[in-house]
Amino acid sequence: MSLFALLVATAPLAAQDLAMPEGDVLLTVTGAITVANDGDAAAFDRAMLEDLDPVTVKTTTIWTDGVQTFTGVPLDRLMDVVGATGAAIDATAINDYSVEIPASDWEDGGPIVAFLNNGETMSVRDKGPLWIVWPFDDNPEFQTETIYSRSIWQLDRIVVTE
Repeated sequence: MSLFALLVATAPLAAQDLAMPEGDVLLTVTGAITVANDGDAAAFDRAMLEDLDPVTVKTTTIWTDGVQTFTGVPLDRLMDVVGATGAAIDATAINDYSVEIPASDWEDGGPIVAFLNNGETMSVRDKGPLWIVWPFDDNPEFQTETIYSRSIWQLDRIVVTE
């Protein structure tokens, strides 16, 4: 079997690996992805995000007081799950604020898509329901205006771009 035929034959299986959301959709990922569950989009509810082996990061931020504990899915893991093939993402908030995050930021030990802050779900009023957070205290390279500007809260959609 040719490589092309093999890829075509297995493509529908990859799409089936991502379950359909049963609860309210918190995040939709589109663009240059190979795994979807809603047409050409990958839609995630809270339970689906919680099933992606979340991690916990303890860090201070410039927007909160004291050390915060964030729990969420590492951005690199989320991009792997959707089969992201692009060079960047456009992350957009509920209010249409948008930031570009290059693929070079999707690294182990990099940002997470947080769904808990100090063990609690985040309301829209408290920067939720999703917030891309870096472990700022772990690496001085994360303590820059550029990285701070990429720490988008009220995240609800991501477009993977070429």
